[in-house]
Amino acid sequence: MSPVRGRYSTHDHEHYERPRRRTRPRTKERPTYDDALDGLVVTVDRGRYTLLVEERTVTAMKARPLGRKAVVVGDRVRVVGDTTGDDGSLARIVEVHERSTVLRRTADDDDPVERVIVSNATQLVVVTALADPEPRPRLLDRALVAAYDARMAPLLCMTKSDLADPEVLLSTYRSLGVPWVVTQRGGDLDELRERLAGQVSVMVGHSGVGKSTLVNALVPDAHREVGHVNAVTGRGRHTSTSAYMLRLPPLPGRSEAEAGWIVDTPGIRSFGLAHVEPEHLIEAFPDLDEMTEGCPRGCTHGEDEPECGLDEAVEAGTADPDRVTSFRRLLAARSASDH
Repeated sequence: MSPVRGRYSTHDHEHYERPRRRTRPRTKERPTYDDALDGLVVTVDRGRYTLLVEERTVTAMKARPLGRKAVVVGDRVRVVGDTTGDDGSLARIVEVHERSTVLRRTADDDDPVERVIVSNATQLVVVTALADPEPRPRLLDRALVAAYDARMAPLLCMTKSDLADPEVLLSTYRSLGVPWVVTQRGGDLDELRERLAGQVSVMVGHSGVGKSTLVNALVPDAHREVGHVNAVTGRGRHTSTSAYMLRLPPLPGRSEAEAGWIVDTPGIRSFGLAHVEPEHLIEAFPDLDEMTEGCPRGCTHGEDEPECGLDEAVEAGTADPDRVTSFRRLLAARSASDH
């Protein structure tokens, strides 16, 4: 008796091949989106993006072709679809324009993943209270490092000067040439407004320093929630849960184009700097960078480095010792705890 044969022979490929899908062939051509409009991302919340498109507030999602590309506050984008801004409308972000600056941080110094906080900002306003809660210089240093790394101009904003003398903190940063403003509860903000005019400023600081209070005073219709400092821990609670970009009112005699923007960010407890390289940091100080041209290869310019050009410049009297010390403090802040 011959063995039972299967239904098909091994040569009957056409019988067991999967039927082909009757779809149109794929093409490499992509839509041109000639009808796309320009938009500005003002906040991000759980996969939805709030944009300003021709002065309208529009809700959008990210188009699939963008893949895993992050879209962040401050991005200039192109958007298609329903851009009316009506309730229930949803547009699509199809392109992100090239960024001029990127403010980044890592969760901690061992985290290799960089997180973009804000793009296209020109100024980083580091807000710190002079008391209640006490200043945290290491966190301030690390925020300054992030600003220099992003090629953003830093501004130190000291609040609650009615509770403590700002000179104690200023003496630490004066040699770096960091510009500063001092505010107090109920005081005028004219100097701060002047510093913010025409800039896209990101405001960072740990909870309880008065950041949201400043934002509400600068933009009266912002309605940012204000937190309070815990009397036991001396720390504030987080009030802002996401970064939000707000247009500043123009100063008297100036146009809206000269008014500027501020980005309020959630209170930070850490500022990881795993992405910052020493050579990139020193480039933010051209006078010191010039003095390191003769440094041995691989020199980090830290205080323990042998034959560092900064030490030679100090010995020769061509470098300000306080400035070199302050720079090296910032350099050390890359790996020191910011708590």
